[in-house]
Amino acid sequence: MTIDHQSKKEDTPVLIVTAVEAEKEAVLRGLERAGAKDAAVVIAAGAGPASAAAATAEALAAGKYGLVISAGIGGGFPQVAPIGSLVLADAIIAADLGAESPEGFLSIDELGFGSSSAPVDAKWHARLLSALLETRRQVRSAPVLTVTTATGTAETAELLLHRFPAAAAEAMEGFGVALAAQRRGTAALELRSISNAIGPRDRGAWRIGEALQALEDAAAAIAPAITAIQN
Repeated sequence: MTIDHQSKKEDTPVLIVTAVEAEKEAVLRGLERAGAKDAAVVIAAGAGPASAAAATAEALAAGKYGLVISAGIGGGFPQVAPIGSLVLADAIIAADLGAESPEGFLSIDELGFGSSSAPVDAKWHARLLSALLETRRQVRSAPVLTVTTATGTAETAELLLHRFPAAAAEAMEGFGVALAAQRRGTAALELRSISNAIGPRDRGAWRIGEALQALEDAAAAIAPAITAIQN
């Protein structure tokens, strides 16, 4: 994965990190639709927290940014985040970072090796949430879980909800992006559009096209808010 840092403009201090090109293109379409195609630098970092962290760190080392957004599609807990809805994380949690034990899962916090939660910038969260609420889509402000193995069974979904009852969505990159931003002292957020229900894996029920359209709509909605960071 190669990032074209030469395309960064000095007056574009917002970085949006997606996993794949389809998500990147959806974000770019949304920004252009809002007349703000230069409001952010958008990169496709690859799938998973390691790729996301590495690409985010590389981008942050190459230029000065005031805000980093992990954005893309993801799974939603259907009772709170149905397909086509949007989730803006109020907490970014590495849900499977830890160890198994006879008594159950032990988080990295319980093991004493660090924190499984990355900070969300409260000011920018409030601004983007306000913008997203102007869309015609259902919007949730709730924890988004970062997983390295996407949930594919009802049992795993139940375990996640037991441990994180307020969670609305899961994806694979948010914690990596947020941790890279945190180490640079940069504000971070995570935005997800929902393509599938968390639970038994059923690709036939996924609505990736609808989720990409929701992501485009979200990018168009937040364009004025992220443009304001330049002023």
